[in-house]
Amino acid sequence: MSDASTPQSSPQHPSPHPSPWGAPPAPPEREPRRRRTGLAAAVVATSLLVGGGAGVGGAALWDVTRDDAATSVPAGSVSTSPVSQTEAPAPEGSVEAVAQEVLPSVVKIDVAGAQGTGSGSGIVLTADGTILTNNHVVEGALDGGAIRVSFDDGTSTEAEILGTDPLTDTAVIQAAGVSDLTPATIGKSANLGVGEGVVAIGSPFGLDATVTSGIVSALDRPVNVGSDDEGNSTTYPAIQTDAAINPGNSGGPLVDMTGAVVGINSSIRTAASQSPFGQSGQAGSIGLGFAIPIDEVMPIVDQMAKGETPTHARLGIRITDDEAGARIEDVTAGSTAEVAGIEPGDVITSIDDRRITGADSLVATIRSYRPGDEVTVTWLRDGEEQEASVTLDSDATEG
Repeated sequence: MSDASTPQSSPQHPSPHPSPWGAPPAPPEREPRRRRTGLAAAVVATSLLVGGGAGVGGAALWDVTRDDAATSVPAGSVSTSPVSQTEAPAPEGSVEAVAQEVLPSVVKIDVAGAQGTGSGSGIVLTADGTILTNNHVVEGALDGGAIRVSFDDGTSTEAEILGTDPLTDTAVIQAAGVSDLTPATIGKSANLGVGEGVVAIGSPFGLDATVTSGIVSALDRPVNVGSDDEGNSTTYPAIQTDAAINPGNSGGPLVDMTGAVVGINSSIRTAASQSPFGQSGQAGSIGLGFAIPIDEVMPIVDQMAKGETPTHARLGIRITDDEAGARIEDVTAGSTAEVAGIEPGDVITSIDDRRITGADSLVATIRSYRPGDEVTVTWLRDGEEQEASVTLDSDATEG
């Protein structure tokens, strides 16, 4: 598994809980966007040269010495006349309409720190520059680094980190000196269905304002993208999509076909990338992209925006994989798991109606709840099924 942020090195060179963000008022009518060139043009220049060279030989040239009065048409030829073509409005619910709605709310984030430089994407939450992104996009700036945010209108400004949460791979930053931005509409990931159309927007490989589309391939897919020094894993119940997500898309929105944000594009599954000449390159999309469901992280986003330390639900256990689910290795004294009668050696098989298939599955499922939520835990002990209703602890009480 790989994150979808873009590292840059040498020139040689991927809840149903209340939230104050709400749905913003409709943005004012905008001037038509001017097409941007720059990096994108440089990347495709070779392709354009090939296409242009191939096109010359097959193109008919108008004979400028010919008398315009001679209007006879040779037998077998086709007579054509100029056609006036106007741009039709984007059909409602189309990818084009979604892109027009969401692009003003997506930013490119460039980060420079002691470990190097990189880029990713972000989602505008407020008109005055509160922006949601991935922790792994901005963590390089935590120790004296710099963050620069580029907006849809071509302007850019510096930004500072308001809060980070490595356990859910989310972060909130504040852009300096901005106003009248277009906040994104926050949707509900709980309403998604497998097969539903979605659109991903971001800056893959530094190409800002890139739009791709696909479907929801799966829901509640346990994704583990690493652990911190204390062994706490970055694990979440991901939305899997076949919309192309590449390095640099990280932190950008996955939206439904109404233009509402339902996820944060965060990681991709990659295949080995090597040329026939033995050279390895940075891997790209193979149609297996993963986004963090927006419902699960908005309460944490609210905490970070206020400068608070993010909190997470916990059972108070250490676990490992088991063929039947997640095996309990240890139970913390005084935890909700101990109160419920869960013991080492038990194997948790489900939380509420969600089947548990291993350790990552249990961690991802518990992370989708909030401290204080009540859940039904089902486990096996000596082959016999047991069940209890428990109130989830908070990691804020650890230690």
